[in-house]
Amino acid sequence: MHKIPVYFMPGLAASPTIFENIVLPAEQFECFYLEWIIPVPNEPLANYAKRLAENIKHENPVLIGVSFGGVIVQELAKVIAARKVIIISSVRCNAEFPRRMRFAKITHAYWLFPTRLVNSVPLFAKMYKGNSVIAKRLELYDKFLSVRDKKYLDWALKSIILWDRAEPAADVIHIHGDADEVFPPRYLKDYIPVKGGKHIMIINKAKWLNENLPGLILR
Repeated sequence: MHKIPVYFMPGLAASPTIFENIVLPAEQFECFYLEWIIPVPNEPLANYAKRLAENIKHENPVLIGVSFGGVIVQELAKVIAARKVIIISSVRCNAEFPRRMRFAKITHAYWLFPTRLVNSVPLFAKMYKGNSVIAKRLELYDKFLSVRDKKYLDWALKSIILWDRAEPAADVIHIHGDADEVFPPRYLKDYIPVKGGKHIMIINKAKWLNENLPGLILR
């Protein structure tokens, strides 16, 4: 039986280990994991997607992206033919950005984000040890962050804020938690809701995803 190739793209600066709880039936699917590459200075998102596409070795794959990775797989689908594009905890166009992101675009406030502090996450986790919720979130960030290069982080923040897709692609399948705090559902249209799902639901809603992804890929 011919297996369907499925390529996973993690969220901003994250490693493919964020998909460690996602298990698709091995008799039907073959899974591959894309990793972030370092952008060249002032690299357009479209050009970045072309370079990243060189790591896709199969024809007509399924592309699954989380958060900023969801934006990336939509750009990849402009470069290669994809059997299916599925985004999780992401957006289908810039009209779905929350107000703070639209404000950042107008004011260029993305330059003010202290990306150099990403290497201080372990220190912050210790500082917030008394607050179990914050400490746990910081520990997760530290575990799954794989790209700590400031140039990459500055580029990534600028690229997502300035993403130029104004209209959603009708064939993109969008899975989104109804409690997502990064991309609030009230700004979204035409998505599959996951009850209680937050922005990190790729980790803690893996059971729902494992039960539903195969059917969404094959439909």
